[in-house]
Amino acid sequence: MLTNERLCRLHFTSRDLPRIRIEVEECAASAGLTEPRRGEFVVAVDAVATNAVEHAGGTGRLVMRHLAGELECRVEDSGPGFSEDVIPELAPGVAGATAGRGLWLARLVTDRLSVEPAGPDSGAVVTLAVKLPGGG
Repeated sequence: MLTNERLCRLHFTSRDLPRIRIEVEECAASAGLTEPRRGEFVVAVDAVATNAVEHAGGTGRLVMRHLAGELECRVEDSGPGFSEDVIPELAPGVAGATAGRGLWLARLVTDRLSVEPAGPDSGAVVTLAVKLPGGG
C-alpha cells in the first residue's frame, strides 16, 4: 500500500453514522488492521463523528488515510471548537467528570489523538491514528 494514500472521504450527518462505521471498518480491514484493534478504532471514530453531529453543528467531514505504518482518521466539524483539555484524564464518572466519555474512550484505544482548530472562527479537527501490524 502506498504511503499517504487516502482511503475514504465523507461528508456526514446523523443519518450517515451507520455508513461511517461500515466504511471505517472496511477501510481499516483493507489497510491491514486486525481485530480487536480494528473494532476499537471503529468505536473511536464513531464516538468522534457522533460528537461532531450532536455537539458541533450537525454535520462533519471525515478523511481516512494510510500513512507510513499507521491508519489515520481526521474528523472535522463546524461547531464552536474545543481543545484536548475537555477530555477527562480519568474515566468519566470518576472524580466528578460527567461528560467526555467518547473522547476519553477514543484517546484510550488509539495510538495518537489530537484536537486542533478547524479554522479561525469555529470548528475542530480531531485526528485519531492507530499503528498497523508490521508497520503497515
